[in-house]
Amino acid sequence: MSFSIVRWMAVVRAARARLAAMAIPTEPIGSIPRPQELLRAMREHIAGGISAESLDKAYDRAVRDTIERFEATGSPVITDGEQRKSSFVTYPLEGLKSLAGDGVMIPFKDGHTRQLPRITQGPFHYGKYAGEYVQRAKPFTKRPLKQAVISASALSLLYPPSGIEWYPRQRFLDDLVNEAAADITSALSAGAEVVQIDFTEGRLSLKLDPTGGLLKSFVELNNRVLDRFDASERARIGVHVCPGGDHDSTHSADVDYGGLLPALFATHAGRFYLQLSSEADRPRVLKQIAELLGPGQLVFVGVTDPISKRIETPEEVCGRVLEAAKFLPVDRLGTTDDCGFSPFADDDSTARDVAFAKIRARVDGTAIAAARLGV
Repeated sequence: MSFSIVRWMAVVRAARARLAAMAIPTEPIGSIPRPQELLRAMREHIAGGISAESLDKAYDRAVRDTIERFEATGSPVITDGEQRKSSFVTYPLEGLKSLAGDGVMIPFKDGHTRQLPRITQGPFHYGKYAGEYVQRAKPFTKRPLKQAVISASALSLLYPPSGIEWYPRQRFLDDLVNEAAADITSALSAGAEVVQIDFTEGRLSLKLDPTGGLLKSFVELNNRVLDRFDASERARIGVHVCPGGDHDSTHSADVDYGGLLPALFATHAGRFYLQLSSEADRPRVLKQIAELLGPGQLVFVGVTDPISKRIETPEEVCGRVLEAAKFLPVDRLGTTDDCGFSPFADDDSTARDVAFAKIRARVDGTAIAAARLGV
């Protein structure tokens, strides 16, 4: 092994030791590609080939392996990789009967689509709460767990434009706010260190409604949920935005951040997880973020691109952190991935090995940047 490599590894080890004190916090977004064994088990269960008990054991194996591999990256905060979720948006709907399959269609740049269900009757309630995922993951780790939840605004799209007899939209939204708040509470009560609200439809809303009216209504709805929590709780609750990431494609990367950020930073959250590494003009966006950042708010900038097969180097990640530090106070700065690596369970376009290599690069690069910034 050459001297330069030995020296580099020593720098990384020393820097990661500093990161353990959370000089610059770094967190994943959430999802990790499922192992092929789990994907087969899920298909076989749907086809009636294996029991629910066998499927549950496959979930446990996937969660255990995911957590072990997360820990091996040195990540100070980890997730269960969303191994048990059908998708980042549909998990609350598991087991519900009052659904039809012909809801809102979301088109992606490469031509593929995802379609949401629609509710057919009320009252609306969740079939599953995110706290269950925390409870099932905790026996496998002693590290702080982060839990992603879907936004109330995303689930508001389940209500049909034509309405539902005897169940007006306003009553649906009241029920939705109650359930979304209960979802966050379940995760915090189960022991999640941080809860992240996935708000990928924020950027998409400006494509659907360039006036910004839909985005404003989304933020107002999410704030109704966040206002159920006190200041200390909101400091542990964050919001994630990105242009979507599914099968290596996006749904709204062509929407300018300039139209999103003012409304986003009006959200009553303590943390913001922002896709940034794949952004064409990061300095412009960082400058706008610096102007909008409110008291006590933390910004986690994306430093790895989950829909790119190329694995970033720690030095590249370090450079992106140093770039962000030119605009943002270091004590308000963290790092993250641009998006989850597999928000939908069937998306295996990224290999698990690639996902964890990118996470390791993020952790190591953030630690090196913290050392160079002297924090």
